[in-house]
Amino acid sequence: MSGQPLAGLRVVEFASFVAGPSAGMTLAQLGAQVIRVDPLGGGPDYRRWPVAQRNGESLYWNSLNRGKQSIAVDVRSEQGRELVLALATAPGKDAGIVVDNAVGRPWFSYEALADRRADVIKVHIGGRAGGGPAVDYTVNTEVGVTDLTGPADSRTPVNHVLPAWDLVAGMTATTALLAALHRRERSGAGAHLQIALADVALAGVANLGWLSEVRERGDRPRHGNYMYGSFGADFVTADEGRVMVVALTPRQWQALCTATGTAKVIASLEQTLGVDFADEAHRYIHRETIAAVMRPWFAGLSLDAVGAALTEAGVLWSRYRQMSEVVADFEAGVGSRVLTELDQPGIGPVISAHSPIREDSEYGPVRPAAALGADTEQVLAEVLGLSDSELGELRSAGVLGTAELP
Repeated sequence: MSGQPLAGLRVVEFASFVAGPSAGMTLAQLGAQVIRVDPLGGGPDYRRWPVAQRNGESLYWNSLNRGKQSIAVDVRSEQGRELVLALATAPGKDAGIVVDNAVGRPWFSYEALADRRADVIKVHIGGRAGGGPAVDYTVNTEVGVTDLTGPADSRTPVNHVLPAWDLVAGMTATTALLAALHRRERSGAGAHLQIALADVALAGVANLGWLSEVRERGDRPRHGNYMYGSFGADFVTADEGRVMVVALTPRQWQALCTATGTAKVIASLEQTLGVDFADEAHRYIHRETIAAVMRPWFAGLSLDAVGAALTEAGVLWSRYRQMSEVVADFEAGVGSRVLTELDQPGIGPVISAHSPIREDSEYGPVRPAAALGADTEQVLAEVLGLSDSELGELRSAGVLGTAELP
């Protein structure tokens, strides 16, 4: 957002992988000062793929940590732990806010933080509510989504590559943090908020009504690329393009029939079957028959011709693409304005993104990720008031890391 509504807010992030860093990035994009704490040499995700071809630096880490400050501290030492605790509980109405997914660090527990600052807000993202580990790939299998995904003629579970529950957990953490901050501003109370990735996934499928459906009807069969509960199907064009068409509303359904020139055949089919395709449930039940009627139209036209006709008729559709095509659009300057090119120190030009939140139709600024440890001494001097001599002693003792550039 162009207005940077969280300007002045200070958040200490002690997290790795997706959920925690994505929460911190969202806060940074909204203007907060997010101080990322890493152990010396980087955390377990510091070199994670994808990596830059030129020098092997992690595109993943640098993308998820855009706009944050970075400090590198030896958290195995008492001095290093003391510095991190002091940062997390520093005074100020816009400070004392922590996002973490640290496991096995009792010294950084909510109780340890609250002993120093009673109104501290800590949002902890974990794997399971009972304390066990979990990642997106494991919780997605457990809630049954992988059983619904994939070809209709196969029973092999199919994983998907998007860490959806991690991203949702990150947004949930952001929402929880801002709610706790709002309450603290009114009452002065701190908060110990805990979010389990497994809970996020279970809540997600329950809130969609999927679990209740299974209790009543049993497991849902796979549908391949058909959309469940309405009409949505993929079609192949004469030049082997592929499009996805969705008709959720009666208006979208009529537009699809008009575009494909199948309105009369569909009307006859309704009469024969004794159904009304204005009802999306009827469209879903007879999806394969409807698709068979429409496939010849798609198969007889090029992708460009199909797209022009569908767009003119007002059909809800899109074509299947590879990410290389998205990149090509960006390079040609015809892609979405949410994407932008950023000069990431140590890597070079990368495709980055603004926050998708727009204010008055404008996207907010984009800042690169800081090199690991680049802000260590500046942050400790500004927030904790450490002098040059004190910083020098810590540096000589090996407690502080220096900026690591490839």
